Amino acid sequence: MRVALTIAGSDSSGGAGIQADLKTFQALGVFGMSAVTAVTVQNTQKVYAIQEIRPDIVHDQIVCLFDDVPIHAVKIGMVASIPLIEAIARALTAIDPLPPVILDPVMISKSGYALLQPDARAALVRHLFPLARVVTPNLPEAGALLGKQIADIDGMKTAAREISALGAKMVVVKGGHLGGGSATDVLFDGADFRLLENRRIDTINTHGTGCTFSSAIAAYMARGESFFDAVVQAKIYITGAIENAFALGKGCGPTHHFFDLYRRAGMDVG
Repeated sequence: MRVALTIAGSDSSGGAGIQADLKTFQALGVFGMSAVTAVTVQNTQKVYAIQEIRPDIVHDQIVCLFDDVPIHAVKIGMVASIPLIEAIARALTAIDPLPPVILDPVMISKSGYALLQPDARAALVRHLFPLARVVTPNLPEAGALLGKQIADIDGMKTAAREISALGAKMVVVKGGHLGGGSATDVLFDGADFRLLENRRIDTINTHGTGCTFSSAIAAYMARGESFFDAVVQAKIYITGAIENAFALGKGCGPTHHFFDLYRRAGMDVG
């Protein structure tokens, strides 16, 4: 059994964070474990509050799991503060060999709540980028990391190269925020680019898509897939999850992490 670890915050509504990560791992045939960095108060409409877990507890969650179980990939999601970032870096730096780390630099919720404190951005780059095999920013996150707006595919390619220069070995710049009839992601492995283009799905039920996509990449890399192949398969998975998303709650509903398993079992996907 291949194993992946998510280091992220808890989403009380179940659509994002560690809940989304663990569902994605399970859907893709990987056993999921978690180190919780924070508990959020949120629903489909917005994030209301965050309570961080003590950094030493986060550190020790990671260390005790690696001491016990072979882990084949790590996904890092919401890490809101410098002490948490430093604690995670200390724990992972001690792991040899370190499995592929997929870092999703979560900064702001859909409702505008800051999930990464502004003074922690530099610490994220300094401590966690060098440990990451893949970094997966969306356009606003890439722009915040680089201090500029990104308005087109050429800008996304430049951003991917510049983020790689910050220490990340491989980069996926997600293009969903560009608008238009299609959504294009830019993949960069440190030498070559690849573009992934999909038609845009007309739905507001996209809660947790970033978490799900990055954890799908982690799952496929845990299964031994190369960077490009893992991202391509993760893109297929997240597209299906969005196409079959749930209209739950009064805001943005969650994606359907088990759409394919439901379909194979003859169950109603919707």
